[in-house]
Amino acid sequence: MSADALATAVIAAAGSGDRLGAGGPKAFVEVAGKPLLAWSLAALEAADSIGSIVVAAPPGNEEEVLAAAGSAAVVPGGASRSESVANALKEVGSELVLVHDAARPLAPSRLFDAVVSELAADSDCDAVVAAAPVADTLKRALAGRVIETVPRSELWAVQTPQAFRAKALREALDAEAETLAKATDDASLIEAAGGVVRIFGWDEPNLKVTTPADLAIAEALLARPSAFAR
Repeated sequence: MSADALATAVIAAAGSGDRLGAGGPKAFVEVAGKPLLAWSLAALEAADSIGSIVVAAPPGNEEEVLAAAGSAAVVPGGASRSESVANALKEVGSELVLVHDAARPLAPSRLFDAVVSELAADSDCDAVVAAAPVADTLKRALAGRVIETVPRSELWAVQTPQAFRAKALREALDAEAETLAKATDDASLIEAAGGVVRIFGWDEPNLKVTTPADLAIAEALLARPSAFAR
């Protein structure tokens, strides 16, 4: 971390791990010799743009996360991902905040720095999100029948990290629990509130670990750091 850091980082780490079949919180699943959470913590600690870190932990596992989190603050996660981020925001005093999923262990420090720098440089923007251009052909279907092929030229697969102006994110998260539960990412709440969200194109590995197959891919990449630039 740098003395000239611009942002506080929030790690959303309260996922249950049910789809992964982890038998416990996803953040504690081991990948390439470390808990999943540890990879994001290490990358954020090495980022020049990050001054402090807050981890939204699986409810009931705060002490275990605290023991592994080093200098990071730990708060209990909520019933939804967005509620977890809202809980963590109570510990954020900086103007800018970066939100990252612990389930994306491949994100490097330079990606965190890039999205924060992009946001800091654009005063008209409320958020900057990492995203990859969609490569697959997309089709809309109903009851298994294709209705149309969706043009992909303007479509992006959104990832984390996502950098926000903390004030705008707090306002967007001040919503009903039902609305927060339906949000697939925090940037969508900014969009719904009329805010400006920009894309930061990223086509290097940054998969979200959701299934056992994802875990195997992440394990292979993290075990061979020369295979991609961390």
